[in-house]
Amino acid sequence: MLQRILCVEDDPDIQAVARLALQALGGFEVKLCSSGSEALEKAGAFAPDMILLDVMMPGMDGPDTLAALRQEPALAQVPVAFMTARVQRDDISHYLALGACGVIAKPFDPMTLPSQVKALWQEASS
Repeated sequence: MLQRILCVEDDPDIQAVARLALQALGGFEVKLCSSGSEALEKAGAFAPDMILLDVMMPGMDGPDTLAALRQEPALAQVPVAFMTARVQRDDISHYLALGACGVIAKPFDPMTLPSQVKALWQEASS
């Protein structure tokens, strides 16, 4: 069952909108991380059911973070969706090839974000 979502995003405004949408509208428990390294520190203890991962972040970017998360046995099977403004067909194909379960285009609609996340999680879990 989808309950806990780890949201890795370096932009505080996007963090706030995503948290509000996912908690208030989706009823999810949300943990925010501002960087890939912070996500690696906190993900194991939080035990997320799904991870939303920004692609472009300073330091460790989304693809590098995904690769590192996949090295952690407890997190290797957790579905990860990238959140990015780069949503050309080639970009999406690349993210899926890296192991993401899907891509959420930014800017996203806060009203539909919870249902988008649920749909990606259900697809990844079936």
